[in-house]
Amino acid sequence: MQFKSIEDLYKELTLDTEFTAFQIQPELCPQDMDGDITVNCFRFARNLKSNPMELAQKVKSILEKHPDIEKVECIKAFVNITLKAEAIHRDTVGNLSNFLDSVKLNDTKKFLIEYSAPNTNKPQHLGHVRNNTLGMSLVSLLRRVGHQVIAINLVNDRGIHICKSMVAYQRFGNNITPETKKIKGDHLVGSFYVKYNDELKRQLEELRSQNAELKDESDDSLFLKTEIGQAAQKMLQDWERGDKEVRELWQRMNNWVFAGFDITYKRMGIEFDKTYLESETYLLGKDIIEDGLKKGVFEKREDGAVIAKLGKKLGEKVVLRSDGTSVYITQDIGTTVKKFKDFTPDTQVWVVGDEQKYHFQVLFEILKKLGYEWAENLKHLAYGMVNLPTGKMKSREGTVVDADDLFDEMYTLAKTATLERAGENIPEDIDERSEIIGMGALKFMLLKFNPKTTIMFDPEASMKFEGDTGPYVQYACARINSMLRKAGNDIQSNDIQWNLLDSQYEKNVSTRISQYPDIMQRAAELMDCSIVVAYLLDLAKDFSRFYRECPVLTAETPELKEARLALSKCIHTVLQDGLNALTINVPQAM
Repeated sequence: MQFKSIEDLYKELTLDTEFTAFQIQPELCPQDMDGDITVNCFRFARNLKSNPMELAQKVKSILEKHPDIEKVECIKAFVNITLKAEAIHRDTVGNLSNFLDSVKLNDTKKFLIEYSAPNTNKPQHLGHVRNNTLGMSLVSLLRRVGHQVIAINLVNDRGIHICKSMVAYQRFGNNITPETKKIKGDHLVGSFYVKYNDELKRQLEELRSQNAELKDESDDSLFLKTEIGQAAQKMLQDWERGDKEVRELWQRMNNWVFAGFDITYKRMGIEFDKTYLESETYLLGKDIIEDGLKKGVFEKREDGAVIAKLGKKLGEKVVLRSDGTSVYITQDIGTTVKKFKDFTPDTQVWVVGDEQKYHFQVLFEILKKLGYEWAENLKHLAYGMVNLPTGKMKSREGTVVDADDLFDEMYTLAKTATLERAGENIPEDIDERSEIIGMGALKFMLLKFNPKTTIMFDPEASMKFEGDTGPYVQYACARINSMLRKAGNDIQSNDIQWNLLDSQYEKNVSTRISQYPDIMQRAAELMDCSIVVAYLLDLAKDFSRFYRECPVLTAETPELKEARLALSKCIHTVLQDGLNALTINVPQAM
């Protein structure tokens, strides 16, 4: 029995027309109480302006009339409901295709999700992995509930940081290539970014040692006093002038990085609908600022800079420098307008770390002041940092954990765990299986927490086959696959005697499954995949208890065996559907 059919009964409680929009969601009955689901009348008594205890009795008197309900009991303001076995299974696992279709919303929108946004001066790192995981999973989840979603990447492929790698390559590269060095292109370019910073550090130390008055000056303030700092600045100026030699080097090194990024994205399963390059968008926004200045949205400061006054909370923000050049917010304004013109989404979402919270508050406020009505539907999905408990996985850049190194580590951990379980029977697909389990463990653990949470990612803990991990849920699917292979028959759910599944373990599983559409829709509404992760863990644990207490292949009768097999197959379908919605694949065996 789906919860929604019970919700229809609640409407009898009041003639208030607003009550139909008020969501009364039954919950699974706590294990220490008797029943399948419970209605907590404390949750909605205020909306109905009723005493919770009295309301509970009223709910009880109405629900007792329902033919699918076996027993109703009130404990204070809680109404515990015991459903008939057939009713629990009938509308969910008994009609799974229609049930899964109910995940899709009737009212859908068009979303534009921007995530990843790497720089082309180095490979992607652990921070990008969390960003990518959050972004791609949100895209997938929103699509699963029926929304139209455009996945966007905006690559920062120009600027002083890109020129640093280029200067270092000119000086130390000796014309090597990713092919001659046998290294991914993004790693090669990243190594020269490190070489540049090593040389910059050496020159800064030398500068301070020769000039005592500079001892307390910051690195940034001394940057252009160093020879290598001046070289990078000149290269940036040459790039902006369109110098042929500089542009050719820039294009060649960027192509190396893009080829490396493609490998990283493919390994994660990422595909973008559109990739914008900052080299093509950095001049956008200046015309918008000039127009806003004429309309009085912005003001000119005494030094000639154009500013936006955004009130006490956000303060004053420069949107054009005094020399007429743009700042980052300028091009972000232009890019946001361009994205809207290109795709006309209902909502634009940026998956960006929470350190950029102020930037997006300013961006959204400026776009509202400029009169864009759609600016009310802009959202910054902020996320916290992710750290490792140990430093053993150091990137070849020496400062951050490299994404590709992390993927390799997860693959190795998964392969080791799989081989330990396999013993002498090494599976032929060990490499493919290890990649699926390793990447699944990584994504699952990164999605386990609310995005705003700063998390500690422990690769070894994420790989455990027992506990709140991805492999635990994947293993539940693998165990069901094994049962179905041994059973050797194609189950026809139309012939299943669902009334035979009357144990609390069997009822618990179907009751949990009945929550699935609401869970998916709520996760999509809140843009929080951790809600789905928590649900999948609960369902996998329910299956484990059912599997332990209710023999499937050795059931007492053929009819009971078939019913339990059918229930198991439905559990697998829902688990796999949920994992796939998180962009996590499921191996056939583990």
